[in-house]
Amino acid sequence: MRSFGKARSYGRPSGVEVDVLVVCEKNSVAKAVASALSDDYKTLSVNEVPCYSFVKDGKKWVVMGLKGHLMDFDFDAKLNQWGSVDPKELFKASPVRVFREESLRYVDALRELARRAEEVVLALDADVEGEGIAFEVMDVVRAVNPYAEFKRAWFSSLDKGELLEAFRNLREPNKRLADKCFARSIIDLTVGASFTRLLTLKVREVESSALPKGHFISYGPCQSPTLYFVVKRAIERESFQSQKFYRVVAKLKVGDRVLEVEHAKGRFGSKEEAEEVMARAGKATTAEVEDVRATKAKKEPPKPLDTVELESLASKHLNIRAKRALDIAEELYRRGLISYPRTETQVYPPSAYERLKAFANHPEFGDYVRRLLAAGAKPTSGPKDDRAHPPIHPIRAATKDEVERALGRDGWRLYELIARHFIATFSPPAHLEGRRYVFNIGGEGFTFATLEVVDEGFFAIYRYDYPKEVPHLPVKAGDRVQVLSVEVREGRTEPPPYLSESELLKLMEKWGIGTDATMQDHIQTNVDRGYMYIEAKRCIPTELGKRLIMQLEKHVPELVRPEIRGMMERELAKIASGDEEMESVIARAKEYFFSQYLKLEERVYEVAKSLAEVSSRSISEVENRSRGKRRVRGKKRSKKA
Repeated sequence: MRSFGKARSYGRPSGVEVDVLVVCEKNSVAKAVASALSDDYKTLSVNEVPCYSFVKDGKKWVVMGLKGHLMDFDFDAKLNQWGSVDPKELFKASPVRVFREESLRYVDALRELARRAEEVVLALDADVEGEGIAFEVMDVVRAVNPYAEFKRAWFSSLDKGELLEAFRNLREPNKRLADKCFARSIIDLTVGASFTRLLTLKVREVESSALPKGHFISYGPCQSPTLYFVVKRAIERESFQSQKFYRVVAKLKVGDRVLEVEHAKGRFGSKEEAEEVMARAGKATTAEVEDVRATKAKKEPPKPLDTVELESLASKHLNIRAKRALDIAEELYRRGLISYPRTETQVYPPSAYERLKAFANHPEFGDYVRRLLAAGAKPTSGPKDDRAHPPIHPIRAATKDEVERALGRDGWRLYELIARHFIATFSPPAHLEGRRYVFNIGGEGFTFATLEVVDEGFFAIYRYDYPKEVPHLPVKAGDRVQVLSVEVREGRTEPPPYLSESELLKLMEKWGIGTDATMQDHIQTNVDRGYMYIEAKRCIPTELGKRLIMQLEKHVPELVRPEIRGMMERELAKIASGDEEMESVIARAKEYFFSQYLKLEERVYEVAKSLAEVSSRSISEVENRSRGKRRVRGKKRSKKA
């Protein structure tokens, strides 16, 4: 698979001598690797790419960082003429790899250094995407140096000890993992491009002004099922039939407190029935405490943190969008502050206890951690274990000032969440006590509930989910208290709320929509395409987003139903396990989606007509909302300045 274009040449050959070339995914990782392998490395520039050189064991080493993937899959240029190529033809084509524009100088530097290298150590991120990049690097190197030997360094943090261990135990590159990465890219490109072109061309044919310049109707095998969840909830809201209900509420004076108690029946469907109850209870001037029932509950500490849970918690507790949370987490990782943030594991390695000990002298968490260590703390564990990376946890016990200087306020807030979550997993459970009081008022039963935290346990360090306490009442069965008033209150049932981003991530994980590394990207793609927006942590579809999903579900439901993508991910997993070859998985996926394409093609005019009615207006609304948010952010920055 070596059909890629040419890279430009930047300047004259570097003339750098190199025996061992180490290739990392980012410059910050390259610098951390060089620091771990040598105390005396030098910085140099090769074709405008920063590199780090040193001598180790008599050999000359150079460490360089890339900027993610070097290549993308694309169709041959003649197939990218939308107006002259039937989208069905894309299912017959074999995509080729082309260099990314932003990667050209890195490719040029890689070629220059690789010409002289005897050994190339692939120190890319330790996941499927990283393995894909590793094989892209191998193809580039082999083109200029067919004799180079390749080894893979596999690590989950930039801790010096872990990096040294990884370089002492280099492994062979895993072609099956790379093939899984490439197969997913080929399938997603073929499916996404063919359906996107079909829908876009037909909408433009129906109404030439329906799509503003630069916009199109996009379909994606992960993007669209993600939108399906959002639209499904919105439709449930719209179709919800609100109904009246009535509550009978009494005000009591208990000691120094005035509290409201509600009739034991809860909601009444009939106003007359509620008023009859009020009339009977309203005659009483005192209420008798008929029963006090106590219940004890234990709240277990959280499970170790995986990627989806981190994104979900960041959205829920910090109001940081999932994509931004992962971007910040990756920067924390590159600075050696946390472990690799793309993981599906909830089981710590033995080294986690040493990480906990590092917080013993932390200015904010130290006192609590020392108590944990003295008590012989042991961590929780969860059912998920991909055996690739540990759960997300802090590598260094950094301070607030240190993190904020490097990454700003949100950088600290996310690091603090990770650190507190990590410490909480070593903590004891919390103990709660609830009490339910039953009051007899004029022969009618009214109830009131209280909740107190008896033992904080992990809540002492992890206050994000701290329960709302209602103090117990100083009464016992047989006591009497004063009745101040009794009244009937009218209310209406409310529709379910729009999906929160946190809920959406959980649904995507449940159904296998995307990977831990890409879920937040699929959400953002729907925002970028004008199909939804996120406001007050809620995912709200635009009219265009609703129309797209409703029309596809009506005519070709398999294109948006989440179980189809889950099935695809299971097929892709067979490549990594060695049960299937890459080519056969791609062929089956193309065959399946081609059959769906033919179904949509039969009804595409009806679909396009519906989309054309709302597309221009929805896109304008989303763009105006985005501009408004940018203006607000700009004003906030100006005030801070």
